[in-house]
Amino acid sequence: MTDIGETFRALHQPGNPFILANCWDKGSARMLAAMGAQALATSSAAFAFTLGVPDGDITRDQALAHAQDIVAATPLPVSGDFEDGFGSDPDTVAETVKLAAEIGLAGISVEDNRAPPGAPYDAKLAAERIRAAASAARALPRDFVLVARADGVMNGHYDMAEALARLKSFDEAGADCLYAPIPPSFDDLEAICKSTTKPVNALASGPFASYTHDDFARIGVARISLGGSLARIAQRRIMDAFAEMIEDGSFAMLKKTVSGDKVDDMLRQYM
Repeated sequence: MTDIGETFRALHQPGNPFILANCWDKGSARMLAAMGAQALATSSAAFAFTLGVPDGDITRDQALAHAQDIVAATPLPVSGDFEDGFGSDPDTVAETVKLAAEIGLAGISVEDNRAPPGAPYDAKLAAERIRAAASAARALPRDFVLVARADGVMNGHYDMAEALARLKSFDEAGADCLYAPIPPSFDDLEAICKSTTKPVNALASGPFASYTHDDFARIGVARISLGGSLARIAQRRIMDAFAEMIEDGSFAMLKKTVSGDKVDDMLRQYM
């Protein structure tokens, strides 16, 4: 029997990054798989949008049920965007790892700040949380990829020096992959890659969407995630198309759609 965690881990090759395609429902999961995605991930922001609530307002039970749907949609490995592990204490984060594995996820990411997104956890506690999660992951009967996130630099709570220090502590605590979303510069992202032998995830969003796959490969990135960007592209199209209808009385943007038959063909590949 294939170990989905091993399959997922094998994709993480520094200098040869794969694109981790964040989806938000079964349909988007199957479309991305049909287009050649090697692995999928949930997005807390994109999923929250489907429920009509802000990012950070999702419970663990909701996240698990949603992730289980994505796992069932295709045979691809799926990673869960599980915010801060849905609890501040290390034992809760460890329990989240076990529950995530039970529903078939190949891994999860855990942030070092409270949702949505709140102040970062104390550095010592943040490392203890990852240590507990890593211990739970290693006790599983199959492989499981644990990603530790240092989100405070993106959210303005601490600087790059602190981000690097936290990532080092997460590395030592047993994280399998390290991730600081949207550091101040591309050079800072390269510094993260050089600071560890572990795989590093980069977020292709905001200013980092201006770089190419080759750029990320050159500096040693192992994985490129999309976060909620694909969902926000869909949201942008909704806003632009409906605004044009309301403001100008024009329905011209409705001509710029993909055919229903094409989408149906992609979905049928995984039914």
